Amino acid sequence: MRTLVARLDNDGDVLLAGPAIRAAAHAGEVVLLCGHSGAQAAALLPGVHRVVRWDCPWIANPAPEVRTPDVEGIVALLKGIRADVAVILTSFHQSPLPLALLLKLAGVPKVVARSTDYPGSLLDVRLRDDPDVPEAERALEVARAAGFELPPGDDGRLAIIPPPEPAEIGPYVVVHPGASVPARAWSPDRCAEAVTALAEARHRVLVTGGPNETDLTRHVAGADGVDLGGRTTFAELAGLLARADAVVVGNTGPAHLAAAVGTPVVSLFSPVVPARRWAPYGPHVLLGDQDAPCRGSRARECPVPGHPCLDRVTADQVVTAVADLVGVRT
Repeated sequence: MRTLVARLDNDGDVLLAGPAIRAAAHAGEVVLLCGHSGAQAAALLPGVHRVVRWDCPWIANPAPEVRTPDVEGIVALLKGIRADVAVILTSFHQSPLPLALLLKLAGVPKVVARSTDYPGSLLDVRLRDDPDVPEAERALEVARAAGFELPPGDDGRLAIIPPPEPAEIGPYVVVHPGASVPARAWSPDRCAEAVTALAEARHRVLVTGGPNETDLTRHVAGADGVDLGGRTTFAELAGLLARADAVVVGNTGPAHLAAAVGTPVVSLFSPVVPARRWAPYGPHVLLGDQDAPCRGSRARECPVPGHPCLDRVTADQVVTAVADLVGVRT
């Protein structure tokens, strides 16, 4: 049995597909189709035999142009995989049907997905409902509809392969100030205040970020934190998070990476998407006004002056939340 699992979003979305992928892997070989923005996470997931990268024009942001040669190329690639079944995992606002069409053109005999729109012959198994549950559970339901179940002893939590040991020696708290969507990030000044407050509370604070976030991490770390911006790979970040007492982060990939390694999260969560679906799938404290005017807007840039849903959160609230979480692990 060879199963193609498609999750075409960012690293955090791919991590949330982990339990569904492990269920499919229990029945045979899994090929994971993901975008380049999700490939770092894909490399860490148990049960993945092969990763195929494709930036889908109706999923990626910014979206690439739709060109006939590219579409013909992905159909040929999918045909070459020779999958027995394809499981398409999408967010609640995405349609699986364009990809289902390509999979049918590639000759995949069984395609399974959740779709509120009528799929005609594009889906062989269709889940019509859209349950208001954590995204990892929602994805696992699609895998189960395809006939897959988790192996005995698998509790369905997020998981990755063992990460490398970090060079940093604990105890410490990690603050990750960046986010792939600006509306989901706490302001740099608020993050810097939190680093100072955590240091005053006798925590060693490590500030992490990607190679394009070094100015941000330098500002946030200031004189009280250790600036690690641009100095870790995604796998090394996983190792760093795994040894942390807690992680302070917005709704972005490292929040789900922390959950996957069992580390509790202080989640600075903007309500542009629902927390009940996208909050870290593990121990966490949720901070931020979940009834703010931006609620459910899916905005990438904050539509409300002053970013009040997050910037009304104080550094003292973060310190209290960290204190509540230290020692709470999965």
